[in-house]
Amino acid sequence: MLTGKQKRFLRSKAHHLNPIFQVGKGGVNENMIKQIAEALEARELFKVSILQNCEDDKDTVANELVNGTGAELVQIIGNTIVLYKESKENKQLRLPN
Repeated sequence: MLTGKQKRFLRSKAHHLNPIFQVGKGGVNENMIKQIAEALEARELFKVSILQNCEDDKDTVANELVNGTGAELVQIIGNTIVLYKESKENKQLRLPN
């Protein structure tokens, strides 16, 4: 689990990022989880936006993504979810202790 200090650090890093995935009408599916897991390995930290036509609420979407990918939920702000997962190959971020 991330500490408050680590979440603050990750929020500051994610602030300028644009969402690279969008969850729409179909909600979260296996293919999306696979793509997000691969993107997490490459980038470690990114945003997912939830479109207006998504039938699931943002907490449900966030839980499905976290459970499906093994990522940490950094925050949900508006209709945007910030996810983090430490990369095995491409470590870029050093979290504060």
